[in-house]
Amino acid sequence: MRTMIRRSLVVPVAAVVIFGATNSAALAEAMETTPVEEGVLQPGPPPEEEAGFEPAPSEDEELPPTSGKPPVDGTNAEYCGPTKNIYKPNTNLGRQHAALGVAQANYNATSRTARSWFKSEVGGEVGVSVSSEVKASANVVVAEVEAKYGVDLSAKITAKVGNEIQVDTPPRKTTYAKFGVWRMKNTGTAYTIYSNCTTSPKRAGTTFTPWHVGWYLWES
Repeated sequence: MRTMIRRSLVVPVAAVVIFGATNSAALAEAMETTPVEEGVLQPGPPPEEEAGFEPAPSEDEELPPTSGKPPVDGTNAEYCGPTKNIYKPNTNLGRQHAALGVAQANYNATSRTARSWFKSEVGGEVGVSVSSEVKASANVVVAEVEAKYGVDLSAKITAKVGNEIQVDTPPRKTTYAKFGVWRMKNTGTAYTIYSNCTTSPKRAGTTFTPWHVGWYLWES
């Protein structure tokens, strides 16, 4: 019997592109709460993209000083430098996959295990996403998360067309694959330090920080 393919691409060699080196000890600690493993078939599709998140600004927003301190241009005023939006991560929630394009699928109609090949047909850029509480810039978020977990991240990653992967598909099963960018999800504390040294209320915020290009795989 021949393998019946819904959608397949036969390519020479499988590859998942990884960007950046990591400190192994810090990475192991950081990934203790990781919900998925790359290159390993998952029991179901990735969760839907969470609502309420937006791209992080490329630069910190300047916010007006608050009352309670002398004005910054007064003779006896305190001055803490330009207004800064702060984000301090405190909980790593593991890898989350941001897909580009639709899922590809291979169906194995035979009684034997077959090899499925996938190749990305859609590319694009994926940047830092933040909840509304976080006003810090993408570069600030990346720097803080890197320092916390000892990993190399990016403010933006470009996933290109032509990335390839292959995986075994059991008999009478369908393998699905989504191409995109893996991001590290974190919760932390967001607040602003104003130029007159006052601080805004601290709030819990969530960030998604690009890590590297890769695939999410599952079967049914």
